[in-house]
Amino acid sequence: MENRNQIQTLANRTQKNKTSRRGGGNIFLVIFLALFAALIARSFTGSIWAPKTLVNGQPAPAPIELTFSDVLNRASEIKTMNVRETNATGTLTDGTPFTATITYDPELLSQIAENGAEISIDASKTWVDYLGTWVPILMGLFFIWWIFRGFKGGAAGLSRSLAQQNPTKITTGKTKTTFKDVAGIDSEKQELMEIVDFLKDGKKFRDVGARVPRGILLSGEPGTGKTLLARAIAGEANVPFFAASGSDFSGIIVGLGVAKIKEIFDMAKRNAPCILFIDEIDAIGQRRSTSSYNDQDREQTLNQLLIEMDGFANDTGIIVIGATNRADMLDPALLRPGRFDRQVYIELPDLSGRREILDLYAKKVKVSDDVNLQDLARGTTGFSGADLENLLNEAALHAVRNGRKEISAVDVEEARDKILMGPRKVRKMRPEDIKLTAYHEAGHAFVSMMYSDITDPIHKATIIPRGRALGMVQHLPIDDKVSMTIAEVRANLAIALAGRSAEEVFFGADKITTGAESDIAMATRLARYSITTAGLSDKVGLAAINQVNTLGTRSALENASEKTAQIVDAEVKEWLDAAHADATRLLSKNKDTVQKLAEELLARETLTGDEIRKIVNGKAPAKKSAKKSTGKKVKQDAAK
Repeated sequence: MENRNQIQTLANRTQKNKTSRRGGGNIFLVIFLALFAALIARSFTGSIWAPKTLVNGQPAPAPIELTFSDVLNRASEIKTMNVRETNATGTLTDGTPFTATITYDPELLSQIAENGAEISIDASKTWVDYLGTWVPILMGLFFIWWIFRGFKGGAAGLSRSLAQQNPTKITTGKTKTTFKDVAGIDSEKQELMEIVDFLKDGKKFRDVGARVPRGILLSGEPGTGKTLLARAIAGEANVPFFAASGSDFSGIIVGLGVAKIKEIFDMAKRNAPCILFIDEIDAIGQRRSTSSYNDQDREQTLNQLLIEMDGFANDTGIIVIGATNRADMLDPALLRPGRFDRQVYIELPDLSGRREILDLYAKKVKVSDDVNLQDLARGTTGFSGADLENLLNEAALHAVRNGRKEISAVDVEEARDKILMGPRKVRKMRPEDIKLTAYHEAGHAFVSMMYSDITDPIHKATIIPRGRALGMVQHLPIDDKVSMTIAEVRANLAIALAGRSAEEVFFGADKITTGAESDIAMATRLARYSITTAGLSDKVGLAAINQVNTLGTRSALENASEKTAQIVDAEVKEWLDAAHADATRLLSKNKDTVQKLAEELLARETLTGDEIRKIVNGKAPAKKSAKKSTGKKVKQDAAK
């Protein structure tokens, strides 16, 4: 009840500020409308508002409109003329009234007067003229007064006035997100539970003399749940939740960011205990340097944030939570004890974490019994929580498009392939290209089976085009791996180059294509990493030789002389040549089996892992087999 009263009080203050801002804007609007009305009235003066003249008790005939040329040519016919600025009215000698727009020229008027016309010049000003003159001046003076009113109380008054645009949004945290809505990051939740305990009952901490962290920095890959976790803390503690983005504190007006920082911290102090969440904090918390002369306003905003975080007392109950995926860019002063004195890195979920996340999101959609969530968790290594939610959403959309009322294994399979490889392509391919693709993928599949005891089990092979790839072979990891043996590295190199080897074995060395582009690139990266970073090469040794790219440009090998770089290049080539020779040897000895695989792919487009095993073991696969659920590690052959 107390929190609700605090929120209502803050809402009333916010509404009062908004009413004050609207008051100034309304004055400008009234003045603008008055000026607009004056201009309209001025344009119609003498026509709509002009008094109607009578001739013999009857309304005068409507005046005719004369052009400037008509006035010059019919000067002898003009009897009277009344001139006001560039507008002229009068009558002709036959009594016909007229109106005209002329250029004010004394010689022209003299020429018309010589023909006997009576000319009068009206130089008086009406209230409309005075309004059109003084209203712009008054508007300018009022604007200057409104601007300088902000300086009341110091130079920061102007920025404080302009900072009335409130960047925060407030929720009570009662019926919102809790820890039950966060899955897959149990260790991170456990570390943050003491923050919840402090917000619920801070007395037991103060009795012991413990100081709860004033700020918590949540960092990690995009989509891992940083914002969700911050909301869950507020929901568990049942305290107000203030949220703002780092970009909200930047603007084109110098000092605006400082004023907004003061404003949001003032709100937090009035509603303590509470959670103050700043998302993408690297937008204002970047590392300061002596050369950043053009970022003085951002640095002032950062300085104000540092002061505010170190300025409130320990018992205020304000917990500042920042979120970023670029923690390396933050200023050291922001990370010192007393500010963000606890950093929580949220990693991508492991196998059990992915299963928990899938179980959580599966409750929100209708999932068929044939969907194996454990297999799906096994095959989504590297997926964040947001990626898994998107996977089930894509599966649900695919189910609706195909007229199903719940998500089936086919929908999950299609969604998985779409996310990893792109949408299915409808291409008109030459028969020889389709045949070559089938043999290419059959080569990958066969060599994968030969190394199935040390590599991930094969899930399926297909020649259905997706994205830039004309075909692919997918593997289903048994569990999350944190490292690979040198035997696994060499086996994966042979599997990656097996597609090129199949082209050479079955079509000849002069018929190889560019289809192995992504295979070669992947194999090169793996070999270079193993040699220069993982220390798996006897010739290079255990020295770590990193290769970095600066702004998209190539740079030389770090920590290596020119001679060492040459050794690394030669060693990479030797590893790749050995893997290529190994794959070619296996395919050459088993041409009949590989040919059967290729023919089955041509006939059926997709083969499951079980069907591939039966063909390799000499057993004929069934005509139709049920597809397993999705989840696999993809090795794609792009740009074929």
